[in-house]
Amino acid sequence: MASIISSSQPTTKPKPQPRLRYSPRWIGVGLAGGVLAGVASVYGGPVVAAALVGAGAAGAGYALAIEPRRLQLVEHELPFADLPAGLDGLTIGQLSDLHLGHRYSFANAQRAIEHLLAAQPELIVLTGDLVQTRAAITRLPEVLGRLRAPLGVYAVPGNHDYWEGMPHIAELLREHGVQLLINRHRLIERNGARLLLAGVDDHWDGQPDLGLALGGAPDHDFRLLLAHCPDIADEAAAVGFHLQLSGHTHGGHVRIPVLGPLCLPRHGWRYDMGHFRVGAMHLFVTRGVGGLPLRFGCPPEVSLHRLRRAGA
Repeated sequence: MASIISSSQPTTKPKPQPRLRYSPRWIGVGLAGGVLAGVASVYGGPVVAAALVGAGAAGAGYALAIEPRRLQLVEHELPFADLPAGLDGLTIGQLSDLHLGHRYSFANAQRAIEHLLAAQPELIVLTGDLVQTRAAITRLPEVLGRLRAPLGVYAVPGNHDYWEGMPHIAELLREHGVQLLINRHRLIERNGARLLLAGVDDHWDGQPDLGLALGGAPDHDFRLLLAHCPDIADEAAAVGFHLQLSGHTHGGHVRIPVLGPLCLPRHGWRYDMGHFRVGAMHLFVTRGVGGLPLRFGCPPEVSLHRLRRAGA
């Protein structure tokens, strides 16, 4: 006889996801390294102990004071088999995760903009987390006022933007000619080709909706998505986007070959850094300009993407 389950029974709530996920490999290596360092100090005497302390201090100093300021302009050529001739060579400058308010953030942001102005991209996109503190919002005009691109400047929000004051940020973006795309799209024409540029809301505190972002879209040749969190890529590929640009992860801040990133934030666990192929779609996740002033093997970056016809 089949059992009957009463609808009045309490349902199990989904377990909340942690904000950060730390790599088990890093934890294991860290524990093993601590044990080995302790043994070496005991049996190696003061000289070995002093050398280990010195090496640790040097590494920490580099990660805290040097690499967080080593901003790089990184250029990427992205090939597409069916890219319209009118979009071949299109350059897109990507600024992400400025986190204004952190140490080094304003200096990094100004250097990033200088790099972009020198590269002269046709289109500039901001992929979220413009500020780290509420007080830094008033300094956004120092950054936004310098941004210029022939095809426009566009932005999507990040989780920190919501935490610190999205309405004020949105107002400043409008005042400085930056178009905010929250589940919306714009059509951009270049040399007879039509690029659909869409943006979705933040995954963490917003309501991302790809269907709404594409709603009523006219005929177009190429789909580009801006999304702060990269892990929406599987859904984006399924609805026919050709390229997604994201940030959010900062590359994990600390990376070593084989071990990979030390930790990654929620909604950034599947795609941590760099170029990925997700089905037929290209995904690029930038390391970002700012963030916690702690980086090792993962310097901050501003990105310049160039679209190419495959085989051209």
